[in-house]
Amino acid sequence: MTLLIYLLLGAGAGLLAGLFGIGGGLVIVPVLVLTFTALGFPAEILVHMAVGTSLATIVPTSISSTWSHHQKGGVSWPWFRLMAPGILLGALLGAWTASLLSGLALQQIIGVFILVVAAKMALNLNPRPGSAEVKPPVMVFAGGVIGWASAIFGIGGGTLSVPFLTWCKAAMHKAVGTSAALGLPIAVFGALGNFWTGWGNPNLPEAAWGYVYWPAFLGIVVTSVPFARLGAKLAHHLPEKLLKKLFALLLLLVGIRFLLA
Repeated sequence: MTLLIYLLLGAGAGLLAGLFGIGGGLVIVPVLVLTFTALGFPAEILVHMAVGTSLATIVPTSISSTWSHHQKGGVSWPWFRLMAPGILLGALLGAWTASLLSGLALQQIIGVFILVVAAKMALNLNPRPGSAEVKPPVMVFAGGVIGWASAIFGIGGGTLSVPFLTWCKAAMHKAVGTSAALGLPIAVFGALGNFWTGWGNPNLPEAAWGYVYWPAFLGIVVTSVPFARLGAKLAHHLPEKLLKKLFALLLLLVGIRFLLA
């Protein structure tokens, strides 16, 4: 039964990522929190495990997404090279920061973030393109902030990096493609940070390496990649505005649930 939940979660996260271009972590983290709670995992580590496992599942999906965008010329590799050093350091620092927080504090921080994303989707708030060239130090610093926040929230960073790249005068397809590429170092180093910070924790269940729980990882990855492709195809045939509002409502309920826990 638990494996079925992981498979369905991977399918849902992949589908939503393909439909809306958002990271599956927004879905994966809340559902894993509920699943790990039902499995009786200690409250002190279950949110940290949901975040760490979510970041690990983003690695294979990010590879697939990046390759697809690269083939279509949608990745700005010069921007990637500028932001990647900050991303790497920020993701490691984010995993360390999350490890310092209690399970309840981390859950409430994630809940606030989910509510912000819900408001953005419901109101269709999009950044305006910038009018000036962004200097390399700003790109490096922005990468650090995006990597740091993404590792705390357990996401691939698209929710943060796409608006920033749009502000940097990137065309939307370049912003999305470059964001997908940036999601790979966020996921890799965020997951490694969670291996490190959770290693040796006496509360960990079997089959966990640090804060990454392998049964959940495998179940989610099996279905997330093919369903992300399906979501991308469906995006051209379904009413996007209505779907976004419905998804925003779902995120609103999840965010409130996290804050009231």
